[in-house]
This record gives sequence, structure tokens and C-alpha cells, in this order.
Amino acid sequence: MVKKKLCLFSNRLFPFWNKAIGWRVSPKYLEQQRLRKDLLRKHCAGVNQSLFNLNNIDLNNFIVDDQHGIIYCYIPKVACTNWKRTLIALKQNEPYPDPMSFKSNMVHKFDRFRLLKHYSMPERKAKLKHYTKFLFVRDPFVRLISAYRDKMLNYDQYFYDGYIRVILQRYKTQKDVPVKFNGTKKTDVKPSFHNFVQYIVDPRTEKYAPFEPHWRQMHRLCHPCLVEYDFVGHQESLQEDAQQLLKILKLENAIKFPPSYENMTSGSSVMEWFQGVPIEDRRKLYKIYEKDFQLFGYRRPTELLDD
Repeated sequence: MVKKKLCLFSNRLFPFWNKAIGWRVSPKYLEQQRLRKDLLRKHCAGVNQSLFNLNNIDLNNFIVDDQHGIIYCYIPKVACTNWKRTLIALKQNEPYPDPMSFKSNMVHKFDRFRLLKHYSMPERKAKLKHYTKFLFVRDPFVRLISAYRDKMLNYDQYFYDGYIRVILQRYKTQKDVPVKFNGTKKTDVKPSFHNFVQYIVDPRTEKYAPFEPHWRQMHRLCHPCLVEYDFVGHQESLQEDAQQLLKILKLENAIKFPPSYENMTSGSSVMEWFQGVPIEDRRKLYKIYEKDFQLFGYRRPTELLDD
């Protein structure tokens, strides 16, 4: 059954990626993608591990669209809400609805999508071989700041119970942290960005549980040394990259990727955010995210790390 389905897709989607991709994508973008994928190959050299040895939890971020032959590995805080909106829209009948018609609080429900882990091992192998696989990445420190703004300053019950109370007790040395979520919101008790960094670099954090996905390293979510991605997009060029990807998928005339709004967490503001973080903690933080910087072509932020 899977074999038959894949054959149906092959004529429509896959040949242009190998030999005829030039029909759809400009030479500039061909070269850009070549450089991004060459960088992955360079930094993945020597990795001796099979994707098929990973357990199901490692495949939680791989969304499968069988109708269009797509596998999208989503990374929180890297436009994943709008990509999920777009994939939900593509599940509807043509003409596809506006992706923005789907509310953000609805698109993250687990039953909205089929994930790679839901398929048998032979099906996974077939889809990974034949489907168009893509991900979008972001400067690791900018992504971290965005996670702090979203989950530490505007937290909900889940983040309060699991993270806020621990951070406040451990690094603000507050002994009277309210047990009830609403009590803390009323008194506006929130961890500082330095408190958040302290939590991440603390060896106890990773020892007792993997990082929460909003600040887990991107390579640990999407395994770029194990999955050979067809397209690597960057948040910094989101609209242009999204348009090129839709061209590759032959969907540019069928659906529009939602417009991006002004990013409140810009690269130029990173220095300001780190002013209150001691250089020792900055360096520890960089070591934790160093592989993301290297794999995805982001420069080492020397202005933050060097005396």
C-alpha cells in the first residue's frame, strides 16, 4: 500500500528535486541550499547512528503529510505555528483556506497531525527516502530569548508547575514561592533572563529530564545528522525561504504562507539581553548550543563570549 502511494507521488514531487529542480528554483536558492546542506554534511561527518534506532519520543516533531509527500520537522520558536497552520490548510479540500483562519491555540493539538512515529518501520523508511523533508532553524541565542519571553514571562499552568517554581526557588532563593499559579501571576513574580540561563547551564537540569522542547537544542529535535533534509530554511529569511519551498512543492499558486510580523527578538538586541548574564554563564550556554551554531551556519557570538 505504501509503495503504491509513493509511486503516485514520485511523478509529481520528487524528480524536480534531483535533476529538474532548476525549473522551479532560482540559481541563488539552489546555491544557498547546497551550502546549507554541505555544512550539515561537514559537521555530521563521522556520525555512526541510524535514525531507525531512535525510539518514538525522538520522532515527536516529524509531521507527515501523505497527500503532498511532505515531512516537516518542527522546532518551537521557529515559525512552527504558521507552518502547522499551513499544513492544516493543506489537509482541507481545494481551494485551500487561508492558514491564518486557524487559531494558534488549536494548531498545537496532538491529534491534528500524523507523526512519523505513528507509522511502521518499513513505512518510516519509505517516507524518509521518498518524501520532501524540510525544517526551519534560527540563531540559537535569539531562539532562546524568544523562549524566555514566551514561556518565562507569559507562562501558563504547565510552565509554572514544571519550571517557574523551580527556577524561582533555586536561583532567586525565594522560599515563599506560591504553590498556586494565579498567586504568582498577581504578584508578578518572574525569573530574570539570567535566572533562565542559570537553569539551563545547571548540570542538574539535564540530569533529571531532557530540556523542554522550546529550549531543547534544534539538532536534538530534528536529527540533521541522521535525516537527509531536502530543504533547510532559516527564520532570518523566513518569507523568502517559505516561498521557495512552496515552489519546490508546486504549491506556490495554491496556498500562501502567512506573513511574518516584526520580530520582537532581533539579533541586534541579543547583547542587551545578555548584559546581566556573567561571561562564565554565557560561555557555558554557548557550549550547550554550540552544535546548533555550527550545523546551521550561525556565527559564534564573540562579542558575548570573549573578554
